[in-house]
Amino acid sequence: MRTLRRRVRALLPYLVLGLVSGSIYGLTAMGLVLTYKTTGVFNFAHGAVATGAAYLFYELDAKRGLPWPIALALAVALIALLGGPLMEAIGSRLRRVPVATQVVATIGLLLAIQGIVVAIFGAVAMPFPAFLSSRTVRLPGVFVGIDQIVVFGVAAVLAVGLFVFFRSSRTGLSMQAVVDNPDLVGLRGTSAVRVRTVAWMVGLATAALSGVLLGPSVGLNAPFLTLLVVQAFGAAAVGGFASLPLVYVGGLLLGVAAAIAQKYVPGHQFLEGVPSSLPFAFLLAMMLIAPGRLARRTTGGRVPPPPARPLPPVVRRFGPVVVVGLAAAVPAVVGTKLPIYAGGAAYVVLFASLALLVRTSGQASLCHAGFAAVGASSFSHFTHGAGLPWALGLILAGLVAVPVGALVAIPAIRLSGIYLALGTFGFGVLLQQLVYRTHFMFGRSGPLPVPRPAGLDGDVAFYYVILTIAVLTCLVIAVLTRQRLGRLLHALADSPLALGAQGVDVNVTRVLVFCISAFFAAIAGALLAALSGSVDVAPFDPFQSLLYLVVLAVAGSGQLRAPVVAAALLAVVPAYIAGSDTLATYEPVVFGLSAVAIALAEGSRGELSALVRRGAERGRARIARGPAAARLERAT
Repeated sequence: MRTLRRRVRALLPYLVLGLVSGSIYGLTAMGLVLTYKTTGVFNFAHGAVATGAAYLFYELDAKRGLPWPIALALAVALIALLGGPLMEAIGSRLRRVPVATQVVATIGLLLAIQGIVVAIFGAVAMPFPAFLSSRTVRLPGVFVGIDQIVVFGVAAVLAVGLFVFFRSSRTGLSMQAVVDNPDLVGLRGTSAVRVRTVAWMVGLATAALSGVLLGPSVGLNAPFLTLLVVQAFGAAAVGGFASLPLVYVGGLLLGVAAAIAQKYVPGHQFLEGVPSSLPFAFLLAMMLIAPGRLARRTTGGRVPPPPARPLPPVVRRFGPVVVVGLAAAVPAVVGTKLPIYAGGAAYVVLFASLALLVRTSGQASLCHAGFAAVGASSFSHFTHGAGLPWALGLILAGLVAVPVGALVAIPAIRLSGIYLALGTFGFGVLLQQLVYRTHFMFGRSGPLPVPRPAGLDGDVAFYYVILTIAVLTCLVIAVLTRQRLGRLLHALADSPLALGAQGVDVNVTRVLVFCISAFFAAIAGALLAALSGSVDVAPFDPFQSLLYLVVLAVAGSGQLRAPVVAAALLAVVPAYIAGSDTLATYEPVVFGLSAVAIALAEGSRGELSALVRRGAERGRARIARGPAAARLERAT
């Protein structure tokens, strides 16, 4: 008994830390779920809003010298009051586009907000000012900081108040109905737009407050803070993205579990990423084990985007030949910028693999950087470590990623839409935090050396090697999409149920396309690593997967045209713009805002189409009733 008490007493400090962080996660998740339930738009930028609020508070408190209560109130109020109407204006268009476009748009917002923060404050982590008292008080068996008590108390009180507001107030009750039937809410004298705006304001306020409350414990690091708040997705999964009390309880449980895990991690190299990855592991597990508990939001009135206009036959027939010919002539005209074009050719392979998955089959993938990381690290082990021939090592690096692609395809079997995007992003984070630094991948001894092929290691020769692989990749994917597999993938994107009704095993098709995509993404990662001569974890951060998806969306339509344009936008064009170093800082902002603009334009086209269709229906109705009825209708 005494031993048990000693063990429990040893866990109490971790329990306190877990309750404090878990209460913040729960509050953040409640705000996220509230906006999702009310507006029907899942905001992937929720964590970036928290990051922006933390930096804004730092600017007002530490740099401008405002008292911290005023700085906190201003930071939360500015984000809520300005962001609420803005998000409703954006959401009103996003509700008319497919879920995939919504995902791209909100990810674009995430990249834009995070990019703006990095551009203003820099990418170097900074200490966050401790604005609450650091004195401690003794509770039974443990010392607790006053700041911890305040944070836990504020988060808990706000969480309870948010639940009561949602269940008892007229505005809260209207929030529960506005997605399913906004017209009915309007008949009761309540503006659906106002209700959704209030929901956005409340959700953004919880995110802003969470960012400020987390700041003192984690410091100012934009990507890390964004990822930390994104852990609230795991808490949201506990409540099925619907139940606010369960969402808050889920945040507490995950916070406690992560804190207790920290006690047992030291000394276990393989387990050191477990505490920070627990929310993502739980998110993925909840989605796979109980997908039926996930909230199914619908946003009525969506109009599918118009089909892409096909290119003229002459362009379709001779365009690829012209592009390849121009690419072959690049070494003669670009001079010292040739490595940039070689990188662009490697990115063509990566974007072609992503387009096969996202554009052709309609599957979401937010872990493509993970596939590339597997290929890059495996290629180094095969060629430099084991001494295998370069070409054989490249093929084996792609094959290593195939079972990884099959593993990622497991969520695709049971999930779709935003949940598939969340599941694949969670897998990418788990891969980074649990596997990247093991000896299976990059290890801890620094960058891995990656050789170029013997006899073809010069810049010009290696450029042609990469170009040849890029052309072969495009040819293989073009052939696949024109065969039976391509027809199955297009049918999978249009209607999985209809495809299954034809006797096709939909799950096998999903797994197959993920495996093919992972293979080519791994080849791209190996080529990029060989181009630089060494490779480490930095280029394969999970947020890179978000950037890849957004850039592909900005590049336009076309199974093979879009990857070429995307590679040029990401790797080549910035090198020719004056101040390219400064441009690199704002690159996520440019691509993120461009993705939002494209999604809004698509939503506006859908709204215009709906207006035209309603006008045509009224005209046909008037014709059917006759001229006398039409004159009477105009007179009244």
